[in-house]
Amino acid sequence: MRDQVLDTMDLERERGITIKSHPIRMDYKGADGRNYVFNLIDTPGHVDFTYEVSRSLAACEGAVLVVDAAQGVQAQTISNLYLAIENGLEIIPVINKIDLPVARIDEVTEQLVGLLGISENDVLLVSARDGTGIAELMEAIVDRIPAPTGDPEANLKALVFDSHFNAYKGAVIYVRVVDGVLSTGGAVRLMSNDRVFDVMETGYFRLNMIASNALGPGEVGYVNTGIKSLRETKVGDTLTQRSSPCDTPLAGFKEIKSMVFSGLYPVESDDYTNLRDALEKLQLNDSAFTFEPETSAALGFGFRCGFLGLLHMEVIQERLEREYSMGLITTMPNVEYRVIAKNGDVIVVDNPAKFPVAGDIDKVEEPYVRAEIIGPAEFLGAIMKLNQDKRGTFVEMVYISVDRVRLTYELPLAEILVDYYDKLKSVSRGYASLDYEFIGHRPGNVVRLNIALNGDPVDALSIIVHQDRAFHWGRELTSKLKDVIPRQLYEVAIQACLGSRVIARSNVRPLRKNVTAKCYGGDITRKRKLLEKQKEGKKRMKMVGKVEVPQEAFLAVLKVDRSN
Repeated sequence: MRDQVLDTMDLERERGITIKSHPIRMDYKGADGRNYVFNLIDTPGHVDFTYEVSRSLAACEGAVLVVDAAQGVQAQTISNLYLAIENGLEIIPVINKIDLPVARIDEVTEQLVGLLGISENDVLLVSARDGTGIAELMEAIVDRIPAPTGDPEANLKALVFDSHFNAYKGAVIYVRVVDGVLSTGGAVRLMSNDRVFDVMETGYFRLNMIASNALGPGEVGYVNTGIKSLRETKVGDTLTQRSSPCDTPLAGFKEIKSMVFSGLYPVESDDYTNLRDALEKLQLNDSAFTFEPETSAALGFGFRCGFLGLLHMEVIQERLEREYSMGLITTMPNVEYRVIAKNGDVIVVDNPAKFPVAGDIDKVEEPYVRAEIIGPAEFLGAIMKLNQDKRGTFVEMVYISVDRVRLTYELPLAEILVDYYDKLKSVSRGYASLDYEFIGHRPGNVVRLNIALNGDPVDALSIIVHQDRAFHWGRELTSKLKDVIPRQLYEVAIQACLGSRVIARSNVRPLRKNVTAKCYGGDITRKRKLLEKQKEGKKRMKMVGKVEVPQEAFLAVLKVDRSN
């Protein structure tokens, strides 16, 4: 036993967040003397994993809504609360950390009362650290949350809400049995892809997996299948018997789709094979992560990777660097654009290098999100200005308490990818919180901004930007690259181009060898002759020379000021 016992990854423990959901079974003897079994799921809270959270909630009868007594209701709190309400769950509101000196118990209670339309007596006050209120919470779970229902005689119907890969057992599927009985030795199938397999082992979760012969209605457990890939075990799928399947699958299943794309390249080209092996191992435990090989003229061989969001991307990068000791160069994250060509073809672009030339484009559609920001009312003006600078469209404003406000904006996903969250925390002194959901593609005036070194485009430095900001980005980027591109023996021109038009330029001054040092006295024409010879040599060198692009150049793209 240790602190944060369900957080098994080092990253989860360091950041204090949940990245992977964790089910666990717990026995409890109630005040009435009866024995109860609680099947609990600790879910992630971050917006990147919303779909997995929704499927976990679909497996439950109730939810314990835990709110920090110091921070109050956050945007993600409301988002996950709505998911729980949509799934018809009984909600038990809990205020945790009431032992902190900075706890705002009355204020947070008022927020929950206004949010849920309940009385103050329904809100439980808990301190997980010193045990205050834990007994009352356990009894509230028994009293308020209904016991699961299901027909053990019916055909098997079970919800797949998660999975992981075991090197010895293959894909291990996490299920919640709705109807019927899931027994070891039977043959079952997944309804989304008709994949049939034998049940090698079933069981339930304590701190480790405990094998059992069968799982009945309402029970949560795992199925060991021997399947060698997580791609076939999709979250939200329905598991049923092969011989006597259920009539209809459980509602809510959808394919998980990557939202953010970035190129990952090894710093040392010899590490390409090691990087591919590391990505394949990560994908075994994370079916939402996708990758495919790509080649860059500047960076060599690498992979184009798809992520659910920025946190997902950060987690994958950190795991590659920590667990597999990989040195990585990461290109700027991009979103997926839909380009409608003049001939009617629809091209999906997730890499700026594949963006068609302007003459072939009829229109471009970019992904939009509906963002909810909750923060103190005193920072309302600064938060609204930030959203306007990010091309946001105001939707509504609601006061959830006297001094806390919820703002809703519709924003291009590309605008919130890199620095939006940092700026939001900055203008609100760390008190604002953000949650967003994808709402579809809309027409946008976006163009590809190319960076060329001595006339040669560097594909890995290309970015897709809004037309109105292209000139600002071009100036900023060429200025920053001038400081990180190493000086050569000849002048290096850094140009930002829209198509064939150069919109900004910076020059890296050449290193100069003093070839006239050996001249002492004599006619000036001797010095001129040496200088002309040097000039001709530099010209020939420039024709065949290659400019080395350091890793700092790709980081410079991320540091461009996006406020203009």
